[in-house]
Amino acid sequence: MAWVMLMVAAVFEVVFAVSMKYAEGFTRPLPTVVTVLAVIGGIFFLTLAMRQLPVSIAYPVWTAIGTLGTVFFGFLLLGEALTVTKLVSVVLIIAGVAGLRA
Repeated sequence: MAWVMLMVAAVFEVVFAVSMKYAEGFTRPLPTVVTVLAVIGGIFFLTLAMRQLPVSIAYPVWTAIGTLGTVFFGFLLLGEALTVTKLVSVVLIIAGVAGLRA
């Protein structure tokens, strides 16, 4: 169940990052509320996951999924460039998290 909580926390992390862009410096009310709720949700579910998972696994996995999801949705929704450097970096992030789990 801890891994499910961690995945839910990671989804909130991605929502937080993307909605923060749409909030435009907290000047747009609805994206601002989504950002704040996503931060609270992400931390809440991460805390629940850490009841059973070590911090040395839970936190890096959470941030890695948040980073990967943000890169993906930045490309998909915000028209950000998906360069070779970004793709190589994504592979390195995945390798790093796999190394921590090993």
